[in-house]
Amino acid sequence: MSEHGAVPAGVAEREGEVRLSDGARLRMPLRDADIAALEAVLAPMRAWTSPEFLGFGNIPADGPVMLVGNHNFLGIDTPLLWPEIARTRGRLVRGMAENVLITVPGVRHVLHRIGCVRGTRENCRVLLEQGEMVLVFPGGGREAVPRKGDKYTLDWDGRLGFARLAIETGTPIVPMAMIGADDLFDIVVDGRHPAMWPVRTLVRSLGLKAELTPPLVRGLGLSWIPKPERFYYSAATPIDTTPWRDATDLDAAAAEVQAVVRKALEEELRFLLAHRDRDRGRTLTGRLRQLAGL
Repeated sequence: MSEHGAVPAGVAEREGEVRLSDGARLRMPLRDADIAALEAVLAPMRAWTSPEFLGFGNIPADGPVMLVGNHNFLGIDTPLLWPEIARTRGRLVRGMAENVLITVPGVRHVLHRIGCVRGTRENCRVLLEQGEMVLVFPGGGREAVPRKGDKYTLDWDGRLGFARLAIETGTPIVPMAMIGADDLFDIVVDGRHPAMWPVRTLVRSLGLKAELTPPLVRGLGLSWIPKPERFYYSAATPIDTTPWRDATDLDAAAAEVQAVVRKALEEELRFLLAHRDRDRGRTLTGRLRQLAGL
């Protein structure tokens, strides 16, 4: 419900309860059984990548929060955030899912079960006004489908919507840096290569932009088995957006907030990259040697 009691566009009200679009639930219980089930599903990925989570004490334990992250290869690393934040901060992450995923009935059901909603401004606003934690990736699909040579770079040009919403709702922003997923595979040719035109055609037929054409990759050897690279996550110090709340030019204020968040996230990425380079357990071989005391 908005501050004036009106239900925002795209949000339905049924039996006195405000609901998000597509039948998503506004509030969801955080049950130990659900966390355990999700951890069981993610156990193979967790075992293969042996993730490290740093600075999660920076994530507020209550009140509206916007986690702003960098999108890595196909978002493979994102699901591991859910059980970790649930266990350490006692909170459910509400993810903003791509429209194309929400249109698929089976996929939509799974996404709704873990708290994800269609990634619209209206849904995001309502969740923040209800004191929820929202995860957004300003780079969207452009970052999740990397080009050859691109790793851990932010593609945020013109992406100010998240900053506007944070200002308007008085929500603190926690930059969430993630690395590891871009190292699982080597890109042989990216989606722009002439040889990928059949895939680009398929992508367009699905109603997607050609820039979202996935690359041709290889993992271990010539296979598609992902390399056992460790995933690293780091939550930075929250950024208070209230100093911009009374700005007369919201667009200019949003641009300033975006720049502040981007700088903080880039610094956190540099920290993680340096941490990774010092980590003997980055690879599976290194982790096995550590277990053997070598």
